Amino acid sequence: MTADEFSKSVDIGLKLSQRIYYGKDGPPMHAPKPSVMTKCPTLQSQCSSNSLFRLPDRHHPTAPMVYAMISEPDVVDNPDIRSYQPHVYGRCNPPALIPLYMHGISMNVDCYLDTAFVTVAGAWHVHCVTASACCDCRITIPMSEQGRVLAVDVETTKRSYFSKLITPPHDEKDSDQATKAKDGFMMKRNTYTFKIPQVEGGSIMNVKVRWSQKLLYQGDEFCLSVPFTFPSYALPLEKTIPKIEKVSLNVNSATETMITCRFASHPLKEVQQQAGEASFLYEAEVLKWSTQDFYFAYSVCSNEIIGGLLLQRPPLYDFDQRDIFCFYLFPGTNKDNKVYRREMIFLLDISGSMRDAPLEKSKYAITTSLSKLNHGDSFNIIAFNEDIQSFSSSLELATEETITNATEWMWENLVAKGGTNLMSPLKQAIDMVGKTGESIPLIFLITDGTVEDERDICNMIKCSLVDGGMNSSRICTFGIGSYCNHYFLRMLAYMGRGYYDVAHDVDSINDRMQQLLDNALSPMLANVTLDGLENLKSYELYPSRIPDLLSGSPLIISGRYQGKFPDFVKARGLLADLSTYVIDIKVRQITDIQYDRICARMEVDTLTAHAWLDQNTQMEEKVAKMSLQRGVPSEYTRMILVKNNKLKSTLKSFLLDEKRSKPMNQKMIYLRNICVGFGNLKATAENLPPGIEDVKLNEAVKMVMKATSTCYGFMASWGCWRCLMQAWSQVKNDQCALAIAQLCTALACLEFLDCCCDLCDSCIDLCQ
Repeated sequence: MTADEFSKSVDIGLKLSQRIYYGKDGPPMHAPKPSVMTKCPTLQSQCSSNSLFRLPDRHHPTAPMVYAMISEPDVVDNPDIRSYQPHVYGRCNPPALIPLYMHGISMNVDCYLDTAFVTVAGAWHVHCVTASACCDCRITIPMSEQGRVLAVDVETTKRSYFSKLITPPHDEKDSDQATKAKDGFMMKRNTYTFKIPQVEGGSIMNVKVRWSQKLLYQGDEFCLSVPFTFPSYALPLEKTIPKIEKVSLNVNSATETMITCRFASHPLKEVQQQAGEASFLYEAEVLKWSTQDFYFAYSVCSNEIIGGLLLQRPPLYDFDQRDIFCFYLFPGTNKDNKVYRREMIFLLDISGSMRDAPLEKSKYAITTSLSKLNHGDSFNIIAFNEDIQSFSSSLELATEETITNATEWMWENLVAKGGTNLMSPLKQAIDMVGKTGESIPLIFLITDGTVEDERDICNMIKCSLVDGGMNSSRICTFGIGSYCNHYFLRMLAYMGRGYYDVAHDVDSINDRMQQLLDNALSPMLANVTLDGLENLKSYELYPSRIPDLLSGSPLIISGRYQGKFPDFVKARGLLADLSTYVIDIKVRQITDIQYDRICARMEVDTLTAHAWLDQNTQMEEKVAKMSLQRGVPSEYTRMILVKNNKLKSTLKSFLLDEKRSKPMNQKMIYLRNICVGFGNLKATAENLPPGIEDVKLNEAVKMVMKATSTCYGFMASWGCWRCLMQAWSQVKNDQCALAIAQLCTALACLEFLDCCCDLCDSCIDLCQ
């Protein structure tokens, strides 16, 4: 289901909900008004472009929500007050989505370093389905772009569900079910949605979802943003129901400095404050639910760069019994330091798949970044598809004239067409920078596809950057969409001591790319090293090369080790004047916080990239074990929902099914793997644009649109199935009636009549 299809289904659901009767004190009941399907002359042209049913995503969830999935409109009714409404003809396919009334909501947020763990719990009333019927319910959880669902718990009147990570099943039947799983997916890559089957009308659903997301770092502030804007139709009409809204927030910065709250969207009350830690609480009975996202900004930095090194024993259940450490540097607020000279090369993919928005938005981001270069900087632009186009054969000084010329050249000459060849332009860029030894050489790669020789490219990069010194190229990578191999892009960034980011949705390209570019252009400390590692028996870093410290991003490295750290270690790096900057780092043993949870995602992503590069099955198994033990989804595990029927405690209910090794009243529901994957060579070769993977039109409807446009025009002119039924009843000619019957039978076989749920307002008058 795409975002457009979701919005359309909610639009239909809101109109269906108008048939619900709430008694004398409730709002007046209206006949169900279906969504608009105009009979304008452009109808057939819209049909031919596959955008007939496209509606704005004005109903895209902006807070955790639950919807009743309505396939049979006649079940829509008040479960407490039967209204005995006339039967509704037609069937909703895809199902209409009626937003459920929310009876309470609470959110708990734990912030550690640059990571936030968010837990949202709420109660929703299935108010729109008669008590004698059941319906599926769809749960939607909007998160930040880098959010990742960790756990789900749902409880209904007769059943409960909880999520669990498993390795891919080996049983042929289960493996087939896992492969064909269609539910549990991301809309616009920032909203997770899944279905709970057969929920009783009138019941209360208790839903708890937990996810992790990164904190945004701006200036000297950590910023947390959680979607928490509830639409008006989530508010129950019953005035006697207490509406409790609660938010609790705990911050642990791992520093020994005081936390300063800079901004809060909701009236938080400080509960506790001590060095490096703070707790806040907001709880109230409200007249209406929150109408703004939850936003919180806080500062922990001093003027100077600060850092720390945290040690923790591994959990007892951990298969890796080496100790855990986490090293961090925060850039501080002092911006008076000398600025690095920069050698900047933009590597821009202009293959056919980048046409329209991806290429245009990438050009805007590059144009903005060029304007931020200083006069001592130098730059170049290399565009690649099957061939290479360069603004210049060498680096150009960043004067006002050359920046203007480069911008004009880029907008006039770079057109998306052809295939993708990355090896040659990347090698050309590496050979072009790092000659003076007085500048930071930076290569910024933008692509939306994958290529066959990615491992060869990584080996080439490994050989080119073997020295790792000041003149060694920093590589930042930016992926667009899901067709590029994001682990290849991660590996390039790891090897090049750079950073990686992604825009899964075309609409987010501007913000995410500009943020990564701005950070890449603002190094504060280069060639960072940590004393004390060489005295350990062994250690492993995630990532293996420590990136530069940037003014717009904290530096956080995790690792495993054997041996003993001293009480203090030193972190070193090069400033812009090439002098060495030394920071005394205090080593602290942590017992009250599970930092293995914080580092888990970083370690899983890093090891997955290495497993892909080395084609190492043992490392894949290691990632899978880490994923299962720490509850972090990975490419080598799957999330399932385990359903428990609330049966009476009998001996039979506790017996184990020998074949499946689980209680007999449990059932597994397989969800789709929502990780980013390892790229799509076929889609790249066919130059499919980002986002097209989300278009899942009903194939039968697509056949009708393509082969029976004249027939559809006939149907559209009649308005709807109800109109056709009434017209049919007026037909006097038996042969004509038989022809219409044959036509309708053919359309029913193609599932076309399901589309007649989309009735038009004007056809109601026609039917009368």
